Amino acid sequence: MTFHPLDPLNADEFRAASGILKREKGVGDGWRFASIEMVEPSKAAVRQFETDGTVPDRRARLVVLNRAENATYIAVVSLASDALLEYTHVPDVQANFTVDEWEEADAVLRANPEVIAALAKRGITDLDLVFMDTWTYGAAVIPEKYKGRRLGWSDTWVKSQPGANPYAGPVNGFHCVIDVNSMELLEIEDSFTVDKPEIMGEYVPHLIPERIREHYKRPPLKPLDIVQPEGTSVEVDGNLIEWQNWSLRVGFNYREGMTLHSISYKDGDEVRSIANRLSFSEMVVPYRDPSVDHFRRTAFDIGEWGLGFMTTSLELGCDCLGEIRYIDAVMHDSKGEPYAIPNAFCVHEEDNAVLWKHVDHDAGAEVRRMRRLVVSFHVTVANYEYLVYWRFYQDGNIECEVRATGIMVVTHIDEGQAHPHGTLVDNRTYAPFHQHFIVARMDLDIDGTENTVVRSETQIVPISDENPHGLALVQANTPIEVEGHDDFDWNTQRAWKVVNENKRNTIGNQVAYKLVPGGAIPSFFAPGSAVLERAQVIGHTVWVTPNDENERWPSGEFVNQSGVDHGLPEWIQAERPVRNTDLVLWYVFGIHHITRQEDWPIMPSDTVSFWMKPVSFFDRNPSIDVEPSPGAHCAPGHMH
Repeated sequence: MTFHPLDPLNADEFRAASGILKREKGVGDGWRFASIEMVEPSKAAVRQFETDGTVPDRRARLVVLNRAENATYIAVVSLASDALLEYTHVPDVQANFTVDEWEEADAVLRANPEVIAALAKRGITDLDLVFMDTWTYGAAVIPEKYKGRRLGWSDTWVKSQPGANPYAGPVNGFHCVIDVNSMELLEIEDSFTVDKPEIMGEYVPHLIPERIREHYKRPPLKPLDIVQPEGTSVEVDGNLIEWQNWSLRVGFNYREGMTLHSISYKDGDEVRSIANRLSFSEMVVPYRDPSVDHFRRTAFDIGEWGLGFMTTSLELGCDCLGEIRYIDAVMHDSKGEPYAIPNAFCVHEEDNAVLWKHVDHDAGAEVRRMRRLVVSFHVTVANYEYLVYWRFYQDGNIECEVRATGIMVVTHIDEGQAHPHGTLVDNRTYAPFHQHFIVARMDLDIDGTENTVVRSETQIVPISDENPHGLALVQANTPIEVEGHDDFDWNTQRAWKVVNENKRNTIGNQVAYKLVPGGAIPSFFAPGSAVLERAQVIGHTVWVTPNDENERWPSGEFVNQSGVDHGLPEWIQAERPVRNTDLVLWYVFGIHHITRQEDWPIMPSDTVSFWMKPVSFFDRNPSIDVEPSPGAHCAPGHMH
């Protein structure tokens, strides 16, 4: 492995960072390390390192929580000099929740005598089958008497037997309110009961009743082996990945999970920059059901919890096929101790059908198969899984795809009871409607750092003497001059180009990459909604801001128990110019999940994606040199 300043923190660096705070500020028992992440060096520092090997100061940023005082502090340490550089108290905020708190809350609540007694009244006595799932609170719904506390509320689920699906056994109308600092039970909300219906909520094969297994039994599949007898074409050196003219680096942190850096494409003898940094900066999941069981259920999966903490090892299942290269990751617990995530990222190449083809009347057929480089990671956020794939194509395209799978939250109801805010998915059991909003933060550097976002849309030309048949269309391109937001428009097929106005290709067109929107959904929130107030980013499809290393989180850094969006809506009030400058393009996309019966008991992957496509970036199709596949790989099939 070759060291690079963008490499994520390793285990020794996590220990060193937490050790400095323990030594200098007594951060230890009674505290939590909510987050430890590398302070990424500036673009200039990275260029300096790549030019002459000058290593920038290796720093870490920590957010720590004094539980007894419910006080949050931000610290910056120098790992190179073993020194504390900054230490600041941040009043009136709540740091992100940690996995440790989630697990401790489950154990504490299940051992609490009041909880045990209340569940016993409902006939639930085997606490080994009970699972208490603690969620965060939005400030707008925190009871006044609990203001100022680090608060959680819990769902309660009961497995039908050991190893069974807990999410198939909701205990409706039963929720605990807990102070997560002291792990003190503040209140049991025991508002209503529902007789448990007979349902089939299992997905592990041996727990599915035989009659259902027989009903869905299908013929066995023949083997489909993906082999590369000469090995993969992907080169991996530490966190550096190179493939088919593409080069990029993989990063990792507690909040965004996998990040991509220094993305470039070798065009002839020139290495051309496309993006400095790509990541997901927020994920907002509001449930659209105002009932007692669900009105608090809005999650900021990135800001409140962190995709890095939720990243799962890809050695645990058949997640990638073929000749795979894996990259490991390291994360930390709330004591500041590191732990390894083996095979955190999967790197491989895939066949993806036809790249280009033409059959000429005289010359015959020319066909090229498409391959793509795939860099992926998976996260488990309680009941849901998110599978994230960044794909790089031989024709210069970049695709970002997210697949949502896992298990839906469900609620039992009485016979004949209305369920207007969800879909009946089993006997007297409905799954609430909800949404998954993902915010991609894209620091693009199209042939350099000075870029402009251009709104690009198709317009109808009126019928006239010059356009008598009404056939004509024109493409309107409007540069965005000042930071702000924009919305998708189906009627004009609006897209957004990131243009380098300072560089033209060989025929005079400005070089650009175009955001081709996919999965763009409206928020469906009424103005003044408390959820929208703390997540205003989801109210628009695209935001454009100048690049500022301090502006990373679109709804603010501390979204846990937030009441107002302290991110993009506040930043754009400065009305800074964004034309021909180093900028960030924020794209909001996701899944409008109108739940289906077919999503139960486990949800087939629901897929959304968007593309970044070269527009005049290349002089012609950059994949024109792709070689034809060997004849043996395209042999005709045989009938038996």
